[in-house]
Amino acid sequence: MAAAAAAAVRRKKLGSQGMEVSAQGLGCMGMSGLYGPPKPSQDMIELVHHAVSSGVTFLDTSDAYRDNELLLAKIGSIGSR
Repeated sequence: MAAAAAAAVRRKKLGSQGMEVSAQGLGCMGMSGLYGPPKPSQDMIELVHHAVSSGVTFLDTSDAYRDNELLLAKIGSIGSR
């Protein structure tokens, strides 16, 4: 199923250096509790892995999103940049 999902995620050129990102991104702000209580870390880690394995390469994150980047650091390497 992941292979079929990866084929469905379009890619777009980013800038002039030849880099490409997925046209669909994953907004990470809500993972750390800015839209209600924080979500369970393990659930959010699984969500990020699912998104990346489906072809999403653009993760919207910020240190302003409370512990958001600390959560993503728990994931470690999830693919090429």
